[in-house]
Amino acid sequence: MTDTATFAGLDPITLGDALRVAGSPDFARWEDQIRRTGGCSNPIHLTGWTVTKDKTTGETLHRYSTENEPGGRLRVACGNRRASRCPACARTYSADTYHLIRAGLAGDDRRDIPATVRDHPRVFATLTAPSFGPVHNRPGNRPCRCGTRHAEDAPELGTPLDPETYDYAGAVLFNNHAGQLWQRFTNRLRRELASRAGITQTLLKETARISYGKVAEFQKRGAIHFHVIARIDGPDGPGTPPPHWASPTLLEDAIRAAARHSYTTITVPAEGDEPSRSLRWGDQLDVRPVKAFGDGSELTEQAVASYVAKYATKAAENTGTLDRRVGELSELDRHEVPEHTRRLIRACKELDPLYPDRRLWAWAHMLGFRGHFSSKSRRYSTTLGALRQARADYRAAEQAEVLGLDDIEPDTVLVLADWTYAGHGHSPGESALAATIARDLQLNRDTAREALADQLEGEW
Repeated sequence: MTDTATFAGLDPITLGDALRVAGSPDFARWEDQIRRTGGCSNPIHLTGWTVTKDKTTGETLHRYSTENEPGGRLRVACGNRRASRCPACARTYSADTYHLIRAGLAGDDRRDIPATVRDHPRVFATLTAPSFGPVHNRPGNRPCRCGTRHAEDAPELGTPLDPETYDYAGAVLFNNHAGQLWQRFTNRLRRELASRAGITQTLLKETARISYGKVAEFQKRGAIHFHVIARIDGPDGPGTPPPHWASPTLLEDAIRAAARHSYTTITVPAEGDEPSRSLRWGDQLDVRPVKAFGDGSELTEQAVASYVAKYATKAAENTGTLDRRVGELSELDRHEVPEHTRRLIRACKELDPLYPDRRLWAWAHMLGFRGHFSSKSRRYSTTLGALRQARADYRAAEQAEVLGLDDIEPDTVLVLADWTYAGHGHSPGESALAATIARDLQLNRDTAREALADQLEGEW
């Protein structure tokens, strides 16, 4: 349903198109399609048909075609994880990430992760980038080194005090090698754990397994850092108890040692006018144990899962960069990219011919970073694919019930289908209406979440 508030503030062209869509005879069906996508801002358009038959009798149980749909098309969610591209689909991705991370902290019987995982040593660590030069910041209650007490949203935060001496090349090379630094860190961590347990690495594999869940975040200065949940399990994963020597303190100590070890360093050779560089994690390393919900700790399972999920849908947009690849440097002027971010992007351009295998220009919009924003080890918990499949199965069962097919054995059903891609996106008016639908859906989710939180707080 639409009201006058939906059309407030729209430009004449968008308003006219929105009124056209809202007044069309098939608007209710269009609205239903958009609600099913969660209010997706850039839906995929499909044309085609599907027929469900009984294998044994050949009887047609159900037939569907897009011929009678609005515009002759079925709209499905784009599934983009980036909030800058599609806020609605990004919220779904964030929710999936939350459940994935929380399952590895608190357990989930539906996904074969026992609640006893709460008793395993678990820590939340943040691996940061080193300094590439002093930047404007908010050091507690003290003024910045420039003498100013910056506001929390001051645009100069994270920008260099002296741009001419800031190591822009070092910053983008660090971002570019962050994935390899992470790999070296995890390799070294196993050695550090074995050393502290007084056992060999071979015996470590037979008695314990380290599981991770991590997400990358860009600091305002444009440097990448990783938020990591690390957990010690028994040899077969979360379903087996950790060895007697495992503890959060031992895990924390091993993480600190691994991050600072010389092995966890990558040497970038000198090329052209660029000197040789040794890339490693920064000195600011935060490691804290994760506590159970209700014990009075701020760093609870829910808090950690929410924090990680928050950053799973972001990239480098908070630095003012583009959310797609840069074609030409002139694009930075058209999109009013901040000067500090421009210099980082220019550094990618200038370094690209010196280090062609690093593909710095291809990843200039990510300030050189080319890794995954969220990832996990195989045994940490469930997978995003499993969560999506569970959602698809639920919707399929719901649809089968509506069609009266829920009492038919799946093995006796044959589904024939033919689908064709027919475009994507919305017209200006459709986009405004879809945004309203997305806001309504999110308000309903927030209300339900608050009610559940109040209920849980009352139980504790």
